[in-house]
Amino acid sequence: MGNTCPAGQFTVFRKAFDDDGMSEATAATRRRSGRVFHKMRVQAQGRAHNGKKFKEACETVVVNAHGGLLMLKHEIDNGEMIVLTNPETLEDQECRVVYQGEPCEKGQRIGVEFLTPAPRFWGLEFSELAATGVENSTTTH
Repeated sequence: MGNTCPAGQFTVFRKAFDDDGMSEATAATRRRSGRVFHKMRVQAQGRAHNGKKFKEACETVVVNAHGGLLMLKHEIDNGEMIVLTNPETLEDQECRVVYQGEPCEKGQRIGVEFLTPAPRFWGLEFSELAATGVENSTTTH
């Protein structure tokens, strides 16, 4: 299945997700935790761009110990707070929206940052991934 979103959105998110806004090459050595392509269903709830509350099942695209990139059907504003629920563990995490991609057929790519680091929220062990250099592997649930 091809990408239906405009080219470059992942690169923009990648820069937004870096700790201090430095270039990708420099920031890669200073990142708080490794990123992993990880497709997983989660429940998201918060307030959409129109101010109305929403609750929807969505999928992750990329995750790390401090947040992730989601594909969300509801349009949401930068800086908005949402709650993600892991359906396997029923754990909730409060998040802040730190990136929003352009809306497309499948929804909108939303980058979120956990208010409190939660390395086990996604069911992955990021210290092991970093040690083995498996930052860009694909995992599915």
